[in-house]
Amino acid sequence: MRVLGVDPGLTRCGVGVVEGVAGQPLTMRGVGVVRTPADAELGLRLVAVEQGIERWLDEYAPECVAVERVFSQHNVRTVMGTAQASAVAMLCAARRGIPVALHTPSEVKAAVTGNGRADKAQVGAMVTRLLRLDAPPKPADAADALALAICHIWRAPAQNRLQQAVAQNRLQQAAAPHAARAASQAAPHHASKGRTA
Repeated sequence: MRVLGVDPGLTRCGVGVVEGVAGQPLTMRGVGVVRTPADAELGLRLVAVEQGIERWLDEYAPECVAVERVFSQHNVRTVMGTAQASAVAMLCAARRGIPVALHTPSEVKAAVTGNGRADKAQVGAMVTRLLRLDAPPKPADAADALALAICHIWRAPAQNRLQQAVAQNRLQQAAAPHAARAASQAAPHHASKGRTA
């Protein structure tokens, strides 16, 4: 599985591509940051983020895009920019029919370090170790993007099993009324046969 991880942000949007399967060594295919000038008009910054992500999608052709789920912070202005960049990443993937997965920061930290409250240095160190890199990717946004991709590769099999179980349960629930109706329609027919016999 090849996953593009996106750590959304307007000034620095971390991007990283990891390939592999759960339980086996993973390989980094690329890592970087899409940057936009803080003094540029918002619409132009979003276009720059889109163009940057499109280049990564063109170059690496990922099977899935993993984006950090935006959560509420004290700084509303910061979270708005993060949410807007996140939406751009999801749009770019959806336009190409590439599945998008959202992971919270604590899910990513727990998956990569074993601690949902790990700091950026710990995440960077574990990403470096897991991908057998010479040094932690800089800036931290790039390391976070790789961590998102790793998290998704490791969590995807369990998520797929859960989704399949939920889908199977829905099918059974949808079929139950039809089976009950068919049984009730067939019951009088058998009863009348019994009376004539």
